[in-house]
Amino acid sequence: MKNEPPYPIASVDHALHLAMLLQQEGPMRVSDAAERLGVSPSTAHRLLAMLVYRDFAEQRPDRRYQAGEVLRPTVTTQAPVTLLREVALPHMQELADAEEESVNLIVLAGTEARFLATAESRAPQILRVGTRAGRSLPAHLTSGGKAILAALPAENLTALYDGDTEVDLPRLRRELARVRKRGFALNNQETETGLTAIGVRVRAPSHGLIAAVAIAIPTARFRRDRLPHWVSALASTASAVERELEARA
Repeated sequence: MKNEPPYPIASVDHALHLAMLLQQEGPMRVSDAAERLGVSPSTAHRLLAMLVYRDFAEQRPDRRYQAGEVLRPTVTTQAPVTLLREVALPHMQELADAEEESVNLIVLAGTEARFLATAESRAPQILRVGTRAGRSLPAHLTSGGKAILAALPAENLTALYDGDTEVDLPRLRRELARVRKRGFALNNQETETGLTAIGVRVRAPSHGLIAAVAIAIPTARFRRDRLPHWVSALASTASAVERELEARA
């Protein structure tokens, strides 16, 4: 499990986070960058200027900034990320505070599960799962990724993984069938030692969207007898997000 360094350098962290956002989510304005990082517009502008100077970013004619040539291309998601994040975060924070665990919002980008946002519990717990916002992990290993993959048509799944020598497609199909039957997906230390996560899908047909919300729990605190409760809480959160997304369609 990754933990924040004991002596973090905020400016470096902001610059790296911003570069990652530009690469994974596409062009943004200075005000967008400021809002995402939780800094002032002037600070965001200075960060972007430095990224441009080092070719990590470039400014477009419409004055928005996009990933520069240093950042290798990455698969983009088709999800309406700004709307999804805006709608989902309040519900995620409510769940994080109720369960005293971190909650992640996830979309699919190719065969990657992309973490759009994290709501961290405000409970004073030393052992906790920190933010995963901006990270990408193999979708077939993460709970949220599995929840999304399980909702895809069979032909879409084949198109994603056919010929991929690192993924046993028949085995993945069997696991996704279990996910559909149970209504949730589990990641028991498949991506990080010491981390267990439970994910359920979020579907908004009017937006052509399938995403997922997942609760991330230190494995030392995970209990099988609590699984039905966590799944029910996640399902309620997913339903609330779906209703609001549809109301805004």
